[in-house]
Amino acid sequence: MENSSAASTFMTDSLELELGTEWCKPPFFSCAVDDKEGKNFSGESHLCSGALKRLILNLDPLPTNFEEDTVEIFGIHWVTETALVNSSRELFHLFRQQLYNLETLLQANCDFGKISTLHCKADNIRQQCVLFLHYIKVFIFRYLKVQNGESHVPVHPYEALEDQLPSALVDELRGLLLYIGRLSDLPSVNIGPFVNQNHTKLFPPSWHLLHLHLDIHWLVLEILHMLGEKLKQVIFGHQFMNLAGDNLTNVSLFEEQCENLLCDLISLSLNRYDKVRPSESLMNHHCPCLCIKELWVLLIHLLDHRSKWSFSESFWNWLNKLLKTLLEKSSDQRRPSVPVNQSRDPFGFSWWIITHVASFYQFDRHGVPDEMRQIESNWKFIEELLKKSISIQDGILEEQLRMYLHCCLTLCDFWEPNVTVVTILWEYYSKNLNSSFSISWLPLKGLSNIVKSPSSMLEMVKKCCFDKQDHNLYKSSSSFTIFLCILAKVVKKAMKNNGPHPWKQVKGRIYSKFHQKRMEELTEVGLQNFFSLFLLLAAVAEVEDVASHVLDLLSFLKPVFLTSHRALVWKGQMAFLLMYAQKNLDIGVLAEKFSQAFREKAKEFLVSKSDEVIQRQTCWTLLSIYIDGVQEVFETSYCLYPSHEKLLNDGFSMLLPACQESQLRTVLNFLQAVMARIRSMHQHLCQELQRDNVDLTVQSSLSAKERHLAAIASALWRHFFTFLKSQRMSQAVPPSQLADAAADFTLLAMDMPGTAPSDLQPQPVISIIQLFGWDDIIWPQVVARYLSHFLQNSTLCETVSNSGYVSFQALTIRSWIRCVLQMYIKNLSGPDDLFIEKNLEQVVEKEYMKQLTELTRLLFKLPEVKSIFSKAHSEYLPIPEDPKKALILFLEAVGVTYGNLQTLSDKSAMVTKSLEYLGEILKYIKPYLGKKTSSAGLQLTYGMMGILVKSWAQIFATSKAQKLLFRIIDCLLLPHTVLQQEKELPAPMLTAIQKSLPLYLQGMCIVCCQSQNPNAYLNQLLGNVIEQYIGRFLPASPYASDLGQHPVLLALRNSATTPPILSLKKCIVQVIRKSYFEYKGSSPPPRLASILAFILQLFQGTATDTSEVELLLPGIFKCLVLVSEPQVKRLATENLQYMVKACQARSGAEPATQLTSVFRQFIQDYGMKYDYQVYSILETVAILDQQVVIHLISTLTQSLKDSERKWGLGRNSAQREAYSKLLSHLGQVGQDEMQKLENDTI
Repeated sequence: MENSSAASTFMTDSLELELGTEWCKPPFFSCAVDDKEGKNFSGESHLCSGALKRLILNLDPLPTNFEEDTVEIFGIHWVTETALVNSSRELFHLFRQQLYNLETLLQANCDFGKISTLHCKADNIRQQCVLFLHYIKVFIFRYLKVQNGESHVPVHPYEALEDQLPSALVDELRGLLLYIGRLSDLPSVNIGPFVNQNHTKLFPPSWHLLHLHLDIHWLVLEILHMLGEKLKQVIFGHQFMNLAGDNLTNVSLFEEQCENLLCDLISLSLNRYDKVRPSESLMNHHCPCLCIKELWVLLIHLLDHRSKWSFSESFWNWLNKLLKTLLEKSSDQRRPSVPVNQSRDPFGFSWWIITHVASFYQFDRHGVPDEMRQIESNWKFIEELLKKSISIQDGILEEQLRMYLHCCLTLCDFWEPNVTVVTILWEYYSKNLNSSFSISWLPLKGLSNIVKSPSSMLEMVKKCCFDKQDHNLYKSSSSFTIFLCILAKVVKKAMKNNGPHPWKQVKGRIYSKFHQKRMEELTEVGLQNFFSLFLLLAAVAEVEDVASHVLDLLSFLKPVFLTSHRALVWKGQMAFLLMYAQKNLDIGVLAEKFSQAFREKAKEFLVSKSDEVIQRQTCWTLLSIYIDGVQEVFETSYCLYPSHEKLLNDGFSMLLPACQESQLRTVLNFLQAVMARIRSMHQHLCQELQRDNVDLTVQSSLSAKERHLAAIASALWRHFFTFLKSQRMSQAVPPSQLADAAADFTLLAMDMPGTAPSDLQPQPVISIIQLFGWDDIIWPQVVARYLSHFLQNSTLCETVSNSGYVSFQALTIRSWIRCVLQMYIKNLSGPDDLFIEKNLEQVVEKEYMKQLTELTRLLFKLPEVKSIFSKAHSEYLPIPEDPKKALILFLEAVGVTYGNLQTLSDKSAMVTKSLEYLGEILKYIKPYLGKKTSSAGLQLTYGMMGILVKSWAQIFATSKAQKLLFRIIDCLLLPHTVLQQEKELPAPMLTAIQKSLPLYLQGMCIVCCQSQNPNAYLNQLLGNVIEQYIGRFLPASPYASDLGQHPVLLALRNSATTPPILSLKKCIVQVIRKSYFEYKGSSPPPRLASILAFILQLFQGTATDTSEVELLLPGIFKCLVLVSEPQVKRLATENLQYMVKACQARSGAEPATQLTSVFRQFIQDYGMKYDYQVYSILETVAILDQQVVIHLISTLTQSLKDSERKWGLGRNSAQREAYSKLLSHLGQVGQDEMQKLENDTI
């Protein structure tokens, strides 16, 4: 809707007066407009004030001005109604005097200190001059009377003067114009103002002089126009003659002034054009200020108005006549009375000036842009200009041509369509189709010479069809591309206005230029331009007709040409296929031919040898064009028809086995995109079919579309799934791609189960999950990613749950456990590079760890997993980000859950379910236990299995699960290499066992204690494990600081349950006695000192039982008596002292019976042969506990006597002395025994 100023175009005088009088101030040119106001012209301008509208409508120029009896002009009061008749000469003299005064101000030094004064003086002079010229307009409109020349009645002297006024005005105006001269002769003016502290703009005198000249030139035209309108006759001047020698008239003066003014405006524009770059021509305006722009608009309106109501020439005719003088080289041609300066580039300037001036036609009489306004075109001159521009004998430069065509494109926006312009341009481009249309110093930003893809070809064509083009078109597009923009715009507008006839004209012109010879002449660049041209024609007109013609033209190409340019031909054909899809047309014809070519290339790719690199690369280039294009066809098609199935032929079955990894990624990405599109369309169809009250016709159509989708889906199963299934254990397909594609097939099977092959029926979803999610031979990377997709889709999980397959959660948990345990395995099938070995922080690929973390998060949301944690009273436990920690929590939760169960049936079911979770768990960890070891993998394996043995000890205590426990112990702790004592275990394995052994020992002890049936084999296994690893982890030195960190000792310290720890300690004591103290001969076992230190740590770290002392004390005595090594003796003595103290503490005042019997047996075994050592040992004991030794006195005395009898030498003084020394430590009882010995006789 137009604004108020535009809407008031046809208001009457009375109505305008009601709007107020502010606009009735005398208008004048001003460019002092604030940019923030967003106005095109100043409020005081001739346009915005309504002065132009009043002039054209022949209304009072200033209805509210000059209404008093007198008027002050140039400081003198004059009678308003008679001043111009009586004193016209004097007034014009005063006017020229004011002009002179203003010109003298130019000589003053215009600095900031004087600018305010100079601005006020100059502005005052200008306002007086403008006021006088407006007074002339008002006088002509109100007071000038038309005299009847045929009347013979005597006239009043005033009337006689009034009758001469029009001629006098013509003479005075002519004199005034001669006095001020031409605009182009004025010195250059700095338009910029001074701004004072009050933000007031102050202009120098030169600015006021320039704008006063503009006012004079325009107001003279207004006055001359009003004279003609008022008197309706030609007015002759008396003082001047024109250049042809004829008397001067108001008409000739008006035309002369118009010509001079246009010449001046052109000259000003020429000065600006010489400083403009071609690339910025349409961004840089030709007007130095708004006032010049306003003057152009005023001239357009006035001249076009006069041409409609008289025989005057229109604005375009005036401008064309002057521009032709720039283009004509011959000097004898007729030239205007005022010559126009020559330009360095007359063609470029003509395009530039016409384009900018054409944009001024959008302004209405009030200076307001009006897009609906009918714009007068100038096509006839443009056609001539275009012919001359492109027919330069020396050839036109691309940089010039771009600028010309950019201007032409802009004119096509402004004016009605013109098919002739397209025809002229096509004549040029049809001859230069093989040109790249490039500028050496300016690379194209938006388009390369040869486009990269079919979609980019279409994108370029779409850009050419935009209604509004980029202002930077010069730099971003070639001249040929700009020609395509012109072609698109003209054809679209012409067809909209005139139907199909213009299109037939253009089509005939373009088609006629292509024949077999011309097609064979095309280079690669020419072929690219060929496709761009016809794609654009297809986009704006008849797609099928253009595509059919293109196929016919391509058949002209020879095989030799096709070999070198086949990729471009395929891109072009695919671009047409995409256009068909986007316009929802049947692609059958194009798809049939194109898919056959694809099949042939896929076959060629399959049979080509791997060393034929160039041939394979050439084939792949074409194949990738087809794959990318078909993907986009599916993604952009509104509906999928049977013809889409043709694009998915058996070429893919031949292509897939021949692809390398990067190529497979491309093909599988294509597959996923197509499946996603099919599923999306299927879901949409299902929603449509489920609606109520669906019409039978609509229902039939939807069913047909569903059948089409099913056929396409079957093609995918047929040509892709078979290959994916065969690659489950191969390294050829990237795991992520394989998992993603398999997941998409699973979703497709869920949505459209009937399309799946027969070997997956009757439950295709379950069958695929078994193949890619639950099969133990599949890569863990594939399984983790696949199951993440599976668990993420709630609909899919619900489908599987409702299928009656009850074990799907347990199988999913089993696969997750396998994925965690096998995180360090790189290759399941080959021996090379079996493990990922980096530092432990980066030991797993980030992508796999991220996927495993996601799988863990999703798995913990399964109802079965939630139930386990809930029953273990840890349902609020946050899910750890580390999958290993999550697995530990899960295993512990299963163990706790089992322990909390009460009924036998629940426990039995839980054991079965738990074993289902584990599956063939030893197979999962087997790769870590081979010859090639992985420290990270071994630590993970032994650690997790240790936690499993401990936390599931109650489960393993059942007969169902014990077999698995036996296999775990045999496989991990007692493999064949461990039993070979002479062989050293690999360091990574030994480290892993050392860290996790306490878990195994604690778990095994719990199993032994809680086993449903006492199992001798299990006890034997426990003893074997302790026997093997006590020695393996003993330090060489008994005083090593890490002896306390021995895993067997840690197993005792970290155990939280009392019965198992007692059982474990008893087993350890039995193993030590058997392995280290029951040796024969005098040679003790190696590292005896270390085992004594171990025993000491064992008793110091746990509560001592008398039965344990009873088992170990004989061995200690043996070491004290038979081993002479100082370390052994010292440690054995420490052990003896600790045991005696411990037994003393447990038994109180009375010595333990078992301890006394042990000592008595010790005396009997060693008393006769090692009497001195026995006495020495008992002295040590006596110091700690006299009662123990006192109870042994009788045994000692008898041993002494038996020794003396045996030797038959009477009393053994030395032995008796040693025995007496022992007795001396026993108090009175010892003294009494010594007295008895003295009194005894042998």
